[in-house]
Amino acid sequence: MTLALRGIQTASSTGVPARNWIKILSDYREPDRRRSAFELAVTIIPFAAFLSLAHVATHNDFYWGLLLIVPAAGFLLRLFMIQHDCGHGSFFANRRADDWTGRVLGVLTLTPYDYWRRAHTVHHASAGNLDARGVGDITTLTVAEYRALPFRGRLAYRLYRNPMIMFLIGPVWVFGIQQRWPVGMTRSGLEPWLSTMMTNFAILALAAGQIWLIGFGSFMLVQVPIIMLAGMAGVWLFYVQHQFEETHWEQGEDWKFQDAALHGSSFYDLPRPLKWLTGNIGIHHVHHLASRVPFYRLPEVLKDHPELRAINRITFLQSLRCVPLVLWDEKSRKLVSFRKAAALGRQQDRA
Repeated sequence: MTLALRGIQTASSTGVPARNWIKILSDYREPDRRRSAFELAVTIIPFAAFLSLAHVATHNDFYWGLLLIVPAAGFLLRLFMIQHDCGHGSFFANRRADDWTGRVLGVLTLTPYDYWRRAHTVHHASAGNLDARGVGDITTLTVAEYRALPFRGRLAYRLYRNPMIMFLIGPVWVFGIQQRWPVGMTRSGLEPWLSTMMTNFAILALAAGQIWLIGFGSFMLVQVPIIMLAGMAGVWLFYVQHQFEETHWEQGEDWKFQDAALHGSSFYDLPRPLKWLTGNIGIHHVHHLASRVPFYRLPEVLKDHPELRAINRITFLQSLRCVPLVLWDEKSRKLVSFRKAAALGRQQDRA
């Protein structure tokens, strides 16, 4: 039995060629700067309030304050989504304003803005390209590549793809270790180094100030779980956005940016409160087609063009079934599980 995500609509065509959507979506690129400022305010103020209350409560041994960790993590996740829009130059549509907003938010999200922006640009330019994997993405092997690995390589890939490692240890690695050093860009000039080291310095200064005010114990008891919860949610969202059964991978001249963006990114249809908290990032196929569209205008796109709702729509319950899908089968053109890949291998061996 396959791990098909039953009920997911994966229309291969909307009646409009994928390349034409970029021109259509260009009408939505202009942000409302007052709206952008409002979205920033209604995110950072509640985050600061929940964080401060949790710190004060735990510092005074009122441990009910730990309940405030959950909403604080939610608003921290939304701050990252605003930083993400800044990286695309779509939040204020002013490079200087976007960059400095992103840099400041990067201290809170533990994400060096200029370094991350470079890696994320590579991700957008190469998503779904089998020849350009390895930067800003989740490592995905084909069935043939996996079968060709020695035992040690297969074990390493299985560990990497294990849900406990991917979603629990993964956020610690990404936000605690990987982003403290310009991994993959050490020879790319001064900017990645400056971005990473200045962000690290600002994080240490902010942490030292908090520890001085409320103590090391209270700081660790509140700050670490908030970062962990927000990081886990962020890694999960990034995973579901591209790791679903009917995703799109090509190589060589067969790879086309527009097709990869439209059919290789999901429409993660979350409940309305989660859509707001995640900055509508679930409308990911539209975002990849037109990354300059501000996040608060993405629902407007779906309202005006409902045919886009039919492409790679995944609900929360359906998304849980994406976790075992770990290998790209070039014959069936689907992501498959290790078990399915093994069954395919036995069939090929008998043929």
